[in-house]
Amino acid sequence: MIRQNFKVDRTKRQNLLNQRPLLVWFTGLSGSGKSTLSNLLEVELHESGYKTYALDGDNIRQGLCNDLAFTEEDRVENIRRIGEVARLFLDSGVIVLNSFVSPFEKDREAVRNLVGSDNFIEVFVDCPLEVCEARDVKGLYKKAREGKIRNFTGITSPFEVPQKPDVIIKSAEEDPKDSLHKLLSIVEPKISIRQNV
Repeated sequence: MIRQNFKVDRTKRQNLLNQRPLLVWFTGLSGSGKSTLSNLLEVELHESGYKTYALDGDNIRQGLCNDLAFTEEDRVENIRRIGEVARLFLDSGVIVLNSFVSPFEKDREAVRNLVGSDNFIEVFVDCPLEVCEARDVKGLYKKAREGKIRNFTGITSPFEVPQKPDVIIKSAEEDPKDSLHKLLSIVEPKISIRQNV
């Protein structure tokens, strides 16, 4: 197949939106705070006039990836699909905030390569397993410990710690507002093309 090229490209879209597209990829154990941080960042960017879109593991699994289980093969496919969707959003000029456990390093790197490393920020939300289990608002860790959920990351399936994340957030130690400021200091210079008015 040959990719169809259109006259309105990413550069024209980013100029219209007055921002550079970027994929901010939050990874970490379930309950580590990925969605919380993504939501805080999106609100801040939105209130500053940026066009954003958040993709979250729970929401994607209810639609686009509802045919996938939690086998290793299906997890790989889940991240591949999400990477392709994120690339489409980037082509539209939007800043994308992705919150996915994404336990395998090779899958996160595949997405980085797909969208280009200049368009990708990996945020490792580092939180001890015992803290994630204590939070367990969805009751998933309890079910995994009882054997009711198979292949659960951190319990019966591994989480590969990112080797070179762009940002590390210690969510059990940092105040969320401090984490947000850390993220903004890295994200804003990459997305801003605004001129002083």
